[in-house]
Amino acid sequence: MRYFIQLAYNGTLYHGWQYQPNASSVQETLNKAFSVILNADINLMGAGRTDTGVHAKKMYAHFDFEPSFDIEKLIHKLNSFLPKDIVVYDIIPVANDAHARFDATKRTYEYHINTFKDAFLQEQSWYFHQKLDVDLMNEAAKLLFNHTDFQCFSKVNTDVNTFDCTIFEAYWTRAGAEQENNKLVFTISANRFLRNMVRAIVGTLVNVGIHKITLDDFNDIIESKNRDKAGFSVPAHGLYLTEIDYDYIKN
Repeated sequence: MRYFIQLAYNGTLYHGWQYQPNASSVQETLNKAFSVILNADINLMGAGRTDTGVHAKKMYAHFDFEPSFDIEKLIHKLNSFLPKDIVVYDIIPVANDAHARFDATKRTYEYHINTFKDAFLQEQSWYFHQKLDVDLMNEAAKLLFNHTDFQCFSKVNTDVNTFDCTIFEAYWTRAGAEQENNKLVFTISANRFLRNMVRAIVGTLVNVGIHKITLDDFNDIIESKNRDKAGFSVPAHGLYLTEIDYDYIKN
């Protein structure tokens, strides 16, 4: 039997999702918990990779296990066993050929910027003190829809066959009533993302927001396909994977 798990994690203490031999990862932590509780060698396949320090409000992974079990009891045992920064929300029986990574039709990320220094958001939001032109940043974000090749926002020397992505939504919103709406959130959805893509897009949009580059510059950067021309990669701790869509799972 194949099962999907729906989970969330605070990525602050982890070197990303994927197993690494000399560093703590979310995948390794979950594999150990499942293996101990189910008394079997369990290896989870994640829906994707998140980098060191990146968070996930909703992540999926799948595993195979033959004996039957009580789903609610297993969820309770897992959450009692797992560290406080990882939580399992659901375990869903799926078809044996269902795949957490390859079957995903859309992924959504948020990037959080805090424009007022807050002692309680140091690991959950990037503090950026300069004034940002959010309206102009939204105009720049709309230009993303005119393109499919985003090599300029990809980490170099990455092992991919194509840099093409279909972006479904990309926009900035203000959140939080305190300090005159001091939090900015960038939401972006696509069928797939390149390594470092969201953080590079945000860094380039920030350059638009501080009037360092123009809308035409932003468009030219995308057309250049050159990572060196794009903006800096914003810090990982402001990035959240918030949604993954499948045709056979209701959100």
